[in-house]
Amino acid sequence: MLTSENIPREDMKLKKILAMLMAAAMLLALCACGNAAPAATESAPAESAAEAPTAEPATEAAADSDLAYIQGKGSLVVGITDFTPMDYQENGEWIGFDADMAKAFAESIGVKAEFVEINWDNKELELDGKSIDCVWNGMTLTDAVKAAMSCPAAYCNNAQVVVVKADAAEQYQSAESIQSLSFAVEAGSAGQEAADAAGLNYIECDTQAKALMEVAAGTSDACIIDLLMAGAMIGEGTSYPDLAYTVSLTSEEYGVGFRKGSDLVDAYTAFYKAAWDAGTVMQIAETYGVQESIIGA
Repeated sequence: MLTSENIPREDMKLKKILAMLMAAAMLLALCACGNAAPAATESAPAESAAEAPTAEPATEAAADSDLAYIQGKGSLVVGITDFTPMDYQENGEWIGFDADMAKAFAESIGVKAEFVEINWDNKELELDGKSIDCVWNGMTLTDAVKAAMSCPAAYCNNAQVVVVKADAAEQYQSAESIQSLSFAVEAGSAGQEAADAAGLNYIECDTQAKALMEVAAGTSDACIIDLLMAGAMIGEGTSYPDLAYTVSLTSEEYGVGFRKGSDLVDAYTAFYKAAWDAGTVMQIAETYGVQESIIGA
């Protein structure tokens, strides 16, 4: 019978070497299995990283979309002033050519129109601060307006005209004849720009309606307002039968103003074309007597 004492030392060494080799092989196998799972785990983040650039721009685009922002809150907030026949109140409701068009546009993008009276001189600040979503109030497309807002194509022709007492109108039929008059103008308006360009002396009012009141009260000799407003509010059968308009200082166009870079410009352009083709624009214009000034799509 063989015992450990009878086994040659060379055989004992060989067995120890074989045992050590088997142990090493098992250790390597275990390490290989252990590393397999992390390899699969590490590949998942690589796929996610590849997908991230695709998802990120979509998120940024949604964040930058005025249309999505307005549809998300369910309302289009329209900045206006009291300006017959474009925006004015009747029985507590805002009506007028611009008001009715704004309501129709809001409906076309699935929201409701809300009207907020603003200080006209601060319209750009109101728009950029998102207190309002657009300016839709017989706004003259001046260079300053077009630099501060994104404006679609003009929809209406207009002029800035001088309004005086009717019994003095014959004396003021030229730009030279009005130089000595004291004027009232709406702050930040095209009328104020016209007064500056003509070198006229004036006081500032919050609205064109208040400028008219200055003339009616005799506290100013004249005012400068929009032709469309003058046609609707002065003369026989109007709120100011004793006033008349004389000199036309400028010719201009009205447009809607949205925030710079707003995708509402494209939405509005598509809406106006469809409304024009359907006859809706002229139907609304005829309701308020401004059909002769409307610009087609």
